[in-house]
Amino acid sequence: MNAAARVTALHRTGLTASADPTFDRFAAMVRAALRVPIALVTLVEPDRQVFPGACGLGEPWQRQRHTPLSHSFCQHVVISGAPLVVEDARTDPRVAGNLAIDELNVVGYAGMPLTDQTGLVLGSLCAIDTAPRRWTAAELEMLADLAAACSDSLRLRIAGHDARRRADQTGAALDRVQLLLRASVALANTSTAEDIVGAVRDLVTGTLDPAYVGLSLVDADGRIELQSGRDLPAHLARQWRGYAGTATTPSALAAREGAVVLLPDLTAVLDRAPDAAGTFAEMGWQAAASVALPGAEAPIGALTFVWKRPYALDAAEQATLAALAGYVAQALQRAEHLSARENVATVLQKAMLTDLPGAAPYELAARYEPAARGEQVGGDWYDAVRLDRHLALVVGDVTGHDMRAAARMGQLRNMLRAFLTDRNEPPAALLRRLDAANQMLGRITATAVLGYLAPDGAGHRLLWSNAGHPVPLLLDATGVTALTGHDPMLGVLRELPRRSHSRHLAPGSTVLFYTDGLIETRDRPLDDREQELAEALRHLGGAPLPELLDRLYTTFAGDDHEDDVAMLAVRTPFRP
Repeated sequence: MNAAARVTALHRTGLTASADPTFDRFAAMVRAALRVPIALVTLVEPDRQVFPGACGLGEPWQRQRHTPLSHSFCQHVVISGAPLVVEDARTDPRVAGNLAIDELNVVGYAGMPLTDQTGLVLGSLCAIDTAPRRWTAAELEMLADLAAACSDSLRLRIAGHDARRRADQTGAALDRVQLLLRASVALANTSTAEDIVGAVRDLVTGTLDPAYVGLSLVDADGRIELQSGRDLPAHLARQWRGYAGTATTPSALAAREGAVVLLPDLTAVLDRAPDAAGTFAEMGWQAAASVALPGAEAPIGALTFVWKRPYALDAAEQATLAALAGYVAQALQRAEHLSARENVATVLQKAMLTDLPGAAPYELAARYEPAARGEQVGGDWYDAVRLDRHLALVVGDVTGHDMRAAARMGQLRNMLRAFLTDRNEPPAALLRRLDAANQMLGRITATAVLGYLAPDGAGHRLLWSNAGHPVPLLLDATGVTALTGHDPMLGVLRELPRRSHSRHLAPGSTVLFYTDGLIETRDRPLDDREQELAEALRHLGGAPLPELLDRLYTTFAGDDHEDDVAMLAVRTPFRP
């Protein structure tokens, strides 16, 4: 723990027990990406650990930014040089008895090594849960990716420290170090290839000042796919959208050779990259540099910079581009991972929310939107089941808006569907039966409202039971009425009594079922929002149901809502 080389490396970072904006951002990214209450960038000194990056830590630790080693899980990462993953610290023999368990409330822990340029472990990037946590492979992979970027920032801090010690260090070189520090943060926040191109362009403006920044990837067949065509004239974007990996362009050469391709003037372009000569002439470009994007087995593409004047990169600039290419490659891999998760989430949600059945003589419409941030899938659902004597209508909300919530929602939804088709019982009896099965099989916490709609004399009758859910709204000729009557939510207490409620619906009546994500905000009372929703429904009552739901969603949730939204609307025929 007191090795002289490690102590020297820690000193060269210039970091100690005080907040650092760059590393606070890394902690914030870990906390958001892994959804943990606490995240730390920890460096282990000879007699204490310090937190240049901290998010969510309790006081006085968040203010002091250090603890004794008696409170350190990270020292195990430094000693072993390997990740430390703990599901429950209270029972794990490696850390049981550590004072951080009680004083800092550390229970679940995942820490990844932070290293200098020689591989010396200086500390860890760690995610902390205050409850037992089973860390998934995807979470650990994401934490490792962020630790790699954080290690790069540490190395650049050390490089910056060394550079400042050299008398001949120029201001331009320091600017490049800062560029890479900014890159490690800016690229960590990107999620698409287009985002990455924009971030790189912003980063190099004022330093390298290229006329064009190009990003190209190698596809499964070895062809080159241009990702930055939006910054080119349309005909050139089409020309270079996809082409053979054997072409002589700066990007293809770099991806094929796995090295930096330097083309300081037009003579070099004509000599080494003749396939690109026409584009250079048309755009007035005179120089280029392309660097391979490193992959696990082979380059995954190339990052290319082009200038409208001769430009020869010096050794420091080449090193900067190589480091930047490493960040870009990591960002692309994260973007691919996020895209895969979103695709899985989309397929899962579509499978969960089946098409509405034929509902004649009723008009029926529904809409679901996941939370604007997260995994694009959640625990809200709607359902409609056509039965012999009536139409069953369901809207529910399982706690959470992620894949776990979606999976739990699917369990409840499928159980309720089975009961609906198997049991001819009132809504309250079915919700009681559903809650009993839920309590035995997993105790999923959720709210739900179940309604039956059936003909009744000169109109129709709605019979419903509500398990802790927002009350449905009825619009008829008299105005908007809240269909009140609440019982406790599902999964809370066993064998609770539940009640069914009944209401006659005149011809042309509309009933709106919805989840709280439609109206819940951080800055407005829920009662006020409910009244506003009722007023909006009154004004939109004559609209077709799909349009009505779209306009309510736009007005009350919009594109930046924090929770899932599910809506189901039914309208009785206008004639008896």
